Amino acid sequence: MNPLTRNMWRDIRKSKGRFIAIILIILLGVLIFVGVKAAGPSLNDSLNKTVADKNLSDIQVMSTTGFDKKDLKLARKVPGAQVESTKFKYAIGGKSKVAVALYGYDKSAKQNQLIMRSGRLPKNKNEIVLDKNAKSEYGYKLGQQFKFGSDADLKQKSYKIVGFADSPQYIDNQSRGSTNIGDGQVQLFAYIPKQQMNLSTATVLNLHFNSLKDKNTFSKSYKDTVAKKMKLLKKQFKNRADQRSKNLSADGLKTLKQQQTLVDQMKQVDPSAAARQQARLVAAKAKLMHQTKTTYTWQTRDDLAGFSAYGESSDRIAAIANVFPVFFFLIAALITFTTITRMVEEARSEIGTFKALGYTKWEIAKNYYYYAISAGMIGAILGAIIGNETLPRIVLALYKQYLPLDWVVTLQWQTILIAIVFSLIATLGAAIIVIRKELVEGPAALMLPKAPKSAKKILLERIKPLWNHLSFNSKVSYRNLFRFKSRMFMTIIGIAGGTALILTGFGIQNSIAASGNQQYSDIFDYQAIVKMNDQADYSKVDKILQKNDQYQSNTAINSTTAKLTANKDQVNDVNIYTPKSISEFKKYVHLGTNLKKNDVVLSKKTAQLLNVKAGDKISVKRTGGKKVSFKVKAITRNYIGHFLYLSPKAYQKHFNEELSANTLLLHLQKQTKSQRKSLANKLLNSGEVMGTSYTKDVLNTVSKMSSSLKPIVLIFILLSGILSFVVLYNLTNINVSERIRELSTIKVLGFYNNEVTMYIVRENIILTIVGIIVGYGVGNLLTAYILNQAATEQVIFPLTINWTGYVTATCLMIVFTAIVMLVTHKKLQHIDMIGALKSNE
Repeated sequence: MNPLTRNMWRDIRKSKGRFIAIILIILLGVLIFVGVKAAGPSLNDSLNKTVADKNLSDIQVMSTTGFDKKDLKLARKVPGAQVESTKFKYAIGGKSKVAVALYGYDKSAKQNQLIMRSGRLPKNKNEIVLDKNAKSEYGYKLGQQFKFGSDADLKQKSYKIVGFADSPQYIDNQSRGSTNIGDGQVQLFAYIPKQQMNLSTATVLNLHFNSLKDKNTFSKSYKDTVAKKMKLLKKQFKNRADQRSKNLSADGLKTLKQQQTLVDQMKQVDPSAAARQQARLVAAKAKLMHQTKTTYTWQTRDDLAGFSAYGESSDRIAAIANVFPVFFFLIAALITFTTITRMVEEARSEIGTFKALGYTKWEIAKNYYYYAISAGMIGAILGAIIGNETLPRIVLALYKQYLPLDWVVTLQWQTILIAIVFSLIATLGAAIIVIRKELVEGPAALMLPKAPKSAKKILLERIKPLWNHLSFNSKVSYRNLFRFKSRMFMTIIGIAGGTALILTGFGIQNSIAASGNQQYSDIFDYQAIVKMNDQADYSKVDKILQKNDQYQSNTAINSTTAKLTANKDQVNDVNIYTPKSISEFKKYVHLGTNLKKNDVVLSKKTAQLLNVKAGDKISVKRTGGKKVSFKVKAITRNYIGHFLYLSPKAYQKHFNEELSANTLLLHLQKQTKSQRKSLANKLLNSGEVMGTSYTKDVLNTVSKMSSSLKPIVLIFILLSGILSFVVLYNLTNINVSERIRELSTIKVLGFYNNEVTMYIVRENIILTIVGIIVGYGVGNLLTAYILNQAATEQVIFPLTINWTGYVTATCLMIVFTAIVMLVTHKKLQHIDMIGALKSNE
C-alpha cells in the first residue's frame, strides 16, 4: 500500500465520525428519495396485478330489462372483446337488514373472479359466499345462515355461508356503492348460484380486453383505449334499447290480449267479476309499459366504488414524492458537499507535503476521490435498497386494511440511478472542485495554514447603546457569526431544512383532514341531504322527520347536475343548488357572499378549471336540457366537489321554468351510525324519497384518507429529525475542527470548560433560533406547493398546519441542539491544547 493510500485509510480511522456522518446523510437522503418515489408505482403495480389476475372487466353495462343472446352477439362485435353476462340485483338481507349487491355465481365465468379469504366457492344451490366485511363488521361465521327478505325474489330465503371473499369490483373495503333500497348505501356483496335468482335474463354485461391487461389501469393510454371501445359498443347498441322495449312490450301485450279475450267472454256470465279482472288488466298494462322501458347504464372501472379514489390517492403520494423527498435530498446533498469541502481544506498541509515529495496531482487527488466515492456509494446503495424495499411495503401494509391487494414492489432503477448520480455530485463533485483549487497552489503555500479572515465591523456594532451592553463573550460570538458567513448560512439552511421537513409532514396530514372539516363545518352547515321523488308528498316526509329525536330543521332546494363549459374547457357533474328561500339557505350553506345580490356564484376549483373569474360567462347544460349561458357574479371557496349556486330569480330567468324543490337539507343533532341508518330507512320506505346521504359519511372517507397518511407522515418526521440531528452534529464538528487553535488559545488563557463550550454553543443557539424561524416560512411554502400538486379535479386542500406541528418541530430542534451541546462539551474537555497550538507553526 503506497503512502498516499495508507494516509487515506489513516484519515478515515481518525475521523470515523465524519466518514459515517457523510454516509448517513447520503443514506437518509437517498432512502427518502427512492422510497417515497417507489411508493406510488408500487401502489399502481399492486392494483394492476390484482385486477389483471382476477380479470376485472374493463366495461360493464347494466340494463333495466336484461340482456338476451342478441345483445351478447352485438357486444362481441367490438374488436377484442371477451363478453360475459351476469345475473345481478340489489336485495335486503342479513340480521341487520342491509342492502346487498347480489350476484349469480357461474363457475364458468372468467371475469371478476373472487379473492377467497376463507372457505370456498358455492357448490350447492343453498350456499352463499359473502363479502369479507360480513365477517369482520357483522360477525358472520362459516356454516351460519344468511337470510334475505321476500322482496329479494329468490328461489329460497336462507343460504348457508360457505366462504368469505374480496372482489376486484369492490377494491375499497370501506365503500360498496349506493342503491335505491334500504338506507341507500350498499353494505355487502354476495354470490349465490345463478339458478337461485328469479331473473329470466342476465342484467349485467361484462367486457374484458386482453390487449389492455398489461396496461396501467390509471394511465391515459388505458383510459383513451377504453373510451374508444366504449364508443364502439354504444354504436352497436344505438337502437337496441327501443327495439328491445318494443319486443318485450309486444310479448307482454300479446299475453294481455289473450287475457282480455277471456275477460270479454266473462262479461256475459259474471259482469262484476269481469269488471274486477278488467281493472287488474289495466293496472298490469300500465306496469308493463313502465317495466319494459329499456335503459342502459354504461360503466368503466372508474365508476366502480372506490376505484377512482384509489387512483387519486396514488397520484397524491406521487405528487408528494415529486417535492418532499427532492427537497430532503437537496438538503442532504448540500450538507455533504460542505462536509467534503471542509475535509479537503483541512488536509492542505498533507497535500502540500505530498506535492513537495514529487507526487503528481492525479496521484494526490485520486485518494480523496476514492474517499468521496466510497462514502457516496455506500450511502447511496444502502439508502436505495432500504428505501425501495421498506417504504413501499409500509405504504402497501397501510392500504391493505382498506384494499384487497397483491403486493408488487419492484426496483425503481431510474430513480436509484438519479439518486446515485446526485450522491456522487455531492461527494465526488465537491472533492474535485476543492482539490483542483488546492493543487493550483505551491507546496510551500499549502503547508502553511490559510490566513484568517480579517475582522470587519458588523451592523450590531454600529448600534452603540446595544453593543456596549453586551458581554465580551457575546460580542465575540456575534463577530464570529458574521465573520464566517458560509458556516452561518449552512447551519441555518440545515436547521431550517429540518424544521421545514418536519412541519411539512404535519402540514400534509392536517391539510388533507381540513378539506373535509372545513367543507362540512365552515361552508356546508347541514348533516344530511334528502333527495325527493318526483311529485313527492312533502307532508309525509315532514311527519317522519318530526318524529325523529335528532331532527331540528330543514330547507328545500332544487338540486340538479350539469356540464359547464368556458374557454374551451369543460367540467362535468357540477352540482347546481337553487334555494326556495335565500334567507333560510344561508343557515345551511355559507357562501361568504350575498346570493340575492350576486345571483350566480361558482365554486373556486370549478372556476380555476374553467379559467373564469367574476364577470366572465359560462355555458351550462343540464342532463337532457339545452345549453344556457350564465354570467358569473362571484366566486366562492369550496374544497370538495363542484358547485354552481343560483338565486330563484336567476334560475327562472335562465332556465325559463318555475322553480320546484326536489331536495331537503337537514339540520340534525349528533347521530349514531344506527340512528342514521334508521332514519334513512324510514324516509326511503315512505315512497317519497329516492335516498338520504349524510355528511358524516363523507367526513369518514376524508378522515380515512388522512389516517392512511399518518404512518407515512411519521416516517417523514422521523427521517427528517434524524437528518436534522446528523446535519447539526456534523456542522458543529466541522466548526470545532476548523477552530481548534482558537479554542485551544482561549483555554490556555484560562477559560473554564463551560466557558469554552459556550463559546461555540452560543453561536449554535443563535443559528438554531434563526433556522427554526426560517424553517417555519419554508415549511409553509413547501406544504402549500405539495398540496397544490396533490389536489385532484374534485378536491383541493386548504393549507393547514396545527400548533402541534410547530411545537414538535421546535422541540425536536431544541433537543437536537442540546444533545450536540453535550457531545461538544465532552469533546472540548479533552482538547490537546499543546498539539493544536504547535501545528503549522
